Amino acid sequence: MQPSLLRQSINAIGTLVSAVCALLALFAPVPGWAIAGIGVDWPLIWVICFSIRRAPLPAGIAGLAMGWAQDGLTIARPTHALGLALAAVLTARLEKQRFIQEDFISVALITFAMAVLSETCIAVQYSLMGVLPLAEIWSHHQSVALGSALISSLWAPIVYMPLRWWWREPVPLK
Repeated sequence: MQPSLLRQSINAIGTLVSAVCALLALFAPVPGWAIAGIGVDWPLIWVICFSIRRAPLPAGIAGLAMGWAQDGLTIARPTHALGLALAAVLTARLEKQRFIQEDFISVALITFAMAVLSETCIAVQYSLMGVLPLAEIWSHHQSVALGSALISSLWAPIVYMPLRWWWREPVPLK
């Protein structure tokens, strides 16, 4: 049964509001929400939560859109869009029936891996731009990737549960 137009509109508005909240959370540093000065990657968490129950194409589009929005709010070079789109597509491609279940541990593990991947995309872009010595880029990348992966994977299940409830399939009435 296809959801009504009203339900689809409300779902789209809720999705947009949650994405904007994830972007705005980047500018709300709360003490204790960082590890070694590395904060939570809220847009990445949102992209992972969105992609878990989606096909790769809509997930990739959402990753690109969120990355471009993050670039618009922060620095655009290197772009966040590549890492977020890649993380979204890979998350969507996971065969959930075989490899993961939708629980806290799976969401945390996926977020950990995708945070490392996303930060690696940024480090590769810095390397290709040639603005800093490679040794400095990759030594800094290690601490940034690990810190971002740890703190983001701790917060991901807490963000995922209400979003999973919001994006659930509507139960048809009998």
